[in-house]
Amino acid sequence: MGDVIRPPETETRMVGVILERRKLNNPWVDHAWKPVQILPGVPESEPWTRLSEGDGWEWYYAGPAELALYRHETETYQYNLESRQPAVWVFLRRCDDERGITLVGASVDPGEAHAHNDTGDDVVDFVPMPDSILAWVADYVRRHPPTKEYKKRRRDRADPEALARRSRLYDSDPLRQMPEDE
Repeated sequence: MGDVIRPPETETRMVGVILERRKLNNPWVDHAWKPVQILPGVPESEPWTRLSEGDGWEWYYAGPAELALYRHETETYQYNLESRQPAVWVFLRRCDDERGITLVGASVDPGEAHAHNDTGDDVVDFVPMPDSILAWVADYVRRHPPTKEYKKRRRDRADPEALARRSRLYDSDPLRQMPEDE
C-alpha cells in the first residue's frame, strides 16, 4: 500500500485511545465499549493491553489513532474549540474477534464524526480533548483561519408570466400548442 498524499498544510499527530469495557445487565448484549480517554502521543504498550479493572468494568489501551488537520476544515475545528466541551471523537466498529470491537480512528472534526455516525456501522463517541491537543488544534486554526466567505445569495426575480395561461394565438412555440377543443 502506497503512502497517503496530503495537502502541504496538513498536520498529523498520533494519540493513544483508552476504552472501557463495561458489563451490562442485558439478555442480548453482555458488555459495551466506550472511549474514556485520549492520550497525547502513543504509549509503548501493545494494543488491547488491560490497564485497570474494577467491579464490572475494565480499561484497555485500544491502540494508536492518527489525528489529521486539514486547512479546508478549519471552520469545523473552530466550531469544536468554541463549544462548551471541545472533544475528540473515537470511531469503533463491531467485528467478529473475541473483543467484538476494533478501533477505526479518531478525529477533532465534528463533520467527520457525523459522517461516521451516519454509516450505521460505526460506534461513534467522544471524549474531552486533552489540553495539549487543544493547544495544537487552536494553533493550527490561528495559522490557517477559515477562509469561507459568507456570500449573500440573491434570489431570481419572479417572472409573473411564468405561470400565466397562454393563448394559442400568442404562443410562438409550435411544440407547446394547447390541445384543440373537441
